[in-house]
Amino acid sequence: MDDMKAADRRDGELMVPEGGFWPAPEIPQPNIYPMEWHVETDKLAAIYEKSKRTVWNPADLPWDGLRPEDFTPEQRLGIMYWFSVLANFDASGPAVFARATIHAFEQHEEDPVRKCFFSITRDEMNHEECCQRTIAKMWPGGPLDWTPSTDLEHAAHNNINWLYYNGGRYWAGYNSAVRKYSLAVLFTSFMMGEMAASTLFRGMASGTTHPVFGEMFQRIGRDESRHLQICMTILDKEWPGLNEEVKEQITRQLRAGFVFLSMILWEPPEGFWELPPYFLPNHRVLMNHARDAGLGVLSFEEQAENWRQAIARVRAIVERWGIPFPAIPELDITGVKVDFVDPEDIIPVF
Repeated sequence: MDDMKAADRRDGELMVPEGGFWPAPEIPQPNIYPMEWHVETDKLAAIYEKSKRTVWNPADLPWDGLRPEDFTPEQRLGIMYWFSVLANFDASGPAVFARATIHAFEQHEEDPVRKCFFSITRDEMNHEECCQRTIAKMWPGGPLDWTPSTDLEHAAHNNINWLYYNGGRYWAGYNSAVRKYSLAVLFTSFMMGEMAASTLFRGMASGTTHPVFGEMFQRIGRDESRHLQICMTILDKEWPGLNEEVKEQITRQLRAGFVFLSMILWEPPEGFWELPPYFLPNHRVLMNHARDAGLGVLSFEEQAENWRQAIARVRAIVERWGIPFPAIPELDITGVKVDFVDPEDIIPVF
């Protein structure tokens, strides 16, 4: 022991204990350690490299061209309301994918999976900033830090409160689900969200009459298409050989995705949303004001048709792998009946 202490005091001399080095204790899991950077999917690594070359800054959009005085008070309120609805999805994106990034590190997923999650987190922060900047321009204090004075303003303020209450229920469910489900289930949910988002922003970009929104939606839509490519690359690896239990989970997730995302893609169906009876009529009035402002909000029928097309693309993808597709009776789409959507089943994000 004295010799060990003496050796320990001699700087610059390697110390090799008699009998060999002591093994470190096993690292408790889940844990981000040990660090590793293994690559199994070169295509994902290439998508991540592409994401670094296509980064954009929301501050560079021509915001000076977005002048509140060009709109009526009702139109400004409608635009603020639409972006507040969008924020229930887009503003949750950074936190959702940051949590998913940590989960991917803890599960020791391959390096490109973790990096792609990070790239989506960064993109979603840009999308949130677009909501933030537009709302600040159109309605200072929005979404909720303002005092309504008219019936229309009270309706908007109350609807947003109810919307964010439901978003809080989703967040609690997501925190539970992210550790419960496999990558195959998680990425099916993400894929549903990205398919919906790319559909929405493609339609908005072509429908808006304002150049700021046109450029914004085009850039966001390009990001969402890349996110969809990430999801499909991972699912091509994860879906082969799924057992029936996982396939059933995916079917439920697809129904949950429709129920959750319809708030921004169409109108909220029953099955998750807890809303007062006046929410939907007032929602329609406010959406009409956003539409009148030239935001590019599609009509009810156009939204329904866009949703059908997005769902048809998702259905074609999942059925190739023998995964049953859920019935969507709201859009006259047949399939497996899923009776109830639990908040803990809600995973999709924008």
